[in-house]
Amino acid sequence: MFSQELFGFLSISWQTVVMLIIGGVLIYLGIAKNVEPVLLLPIGAGILLTNIPLSGLIEEGGPFGLLKRAGIETELFPLLIFIGVGAMIDFGSLLARPYTVLLGAAAQFGIFGTFLLVYLVGDGWLHLLPFSLKQAASIGVIGSADGPTSIYVSSILAPELLAPIAVAAYSYMALVPIIQPPIMRLLTTKEERQIKMPTKEPKISQRMKILFPIVTIVVVGLIAPKATPLIGCLMFGNLLKESRVVARLSATAENELINIVTILLGLTVGGMMVAEQFLKPQTIIVFVMGIVAFALDTAAGVIFGKIMCFLSRRRINPLIGAAGISAFPMSARVVQKVGLEANPYNHLLMHAAGANTAGQIASVVAGGAILALLL
Repeated sequence: MFSQELFGFLSISWQTVVMLIIGGVLIYLGIAKNVEPVLLLPIGAGILLTNIPLSGLIEEGGPFGLLKRAGIETELFPLLIFIGVGAMIDFGSLLARPYTVLLGAAAQFGIFGTFLLVYLVGDGWLHLLPFSLKQAASIGVIGSADGPTSIYVSSILAPELLAPIAVAAYSYMALVPIIQPPIMRLLTTKEERQIKMPTKEPKISQRMKILFPIVTIVVVGLIAPKATPLIGCLMFGNLLKESRVVARLSATAENELINIVTILLGLTVGGMMVAEQFLKPQTIIVFVMGIVAFALDTAAGVIFGKIMCFLSRRRINPLIGAAGISAFPMSARVVQKVGLEANPYNHLLMHAAGANTAGQIASVVAGGAILALLL
């Protein structure tokens, strides 16, 4: 008689089979469909590895268990990724168009709207959903369209939901080209989508680009102290880039650092998706509310864009409001694509990039505000 501890297939369950299929699907999407392979390949591989029966990878002394404690529970991985993201971002489009800050702020409505919806339908009022106040807030942060922010906030407020929240956040970021266009077309008229905006790029001095991350750290830190670790790492990475005196450090942050941490983070997040813990009704609700958050973000950004279009006497194309979510630079590219469909002479990319980078900052501030309210 063979021991179940000797052969993994003797311990396999239907939940394990489902998770192995999910891991395979993520890997397929990354390779065959080129859907965010940098994110989905490590996560998919982590799911396969951790759900091999008796592998022990996520246990206390296992490799994924060690990575979880070292990088997730300490919030280290999201912070390191933000340094790399900061080194990759050019805030010039935002500095050239300060009004896009308002679009970035408006597009965070999905975070707080989903937070309130989950909480009121859950423990706050109707008691139909099994989520506490902190869990509802963590689910709402999926609407930040920012994987590191979602992981950072949920690891503090609701670590038990970290795996589905992280996968939902990264999955929906990859699906932005599918989620956003129908909402953008529904909320705007063809005439609004055809509005042309200036193509001339205002010149921003290097001094301003250097001062921007420094000032942002101080201002955001004073307004939302809980956001200081995230905004500090994001702006530190940007300062490395814009200072132009530490090219090696900037290149390392933009390439080696973010690549290594992305691999470790993806494997760890996938490794946390153990069948028995992941396949629960809660997980399905998290994914459903995650897409609600993305939809609300997009809708709020476009609606505020319509308001700005009216106030500016049709000089602002409301489509750029959709780029206020933090899915950089995918959302800006989606705006450009939808704008070109309506008017082949329309070039909205740089305007949308301003809203997109503003959304990156706004999502961090929103995450910090939630932490300040609930801790």
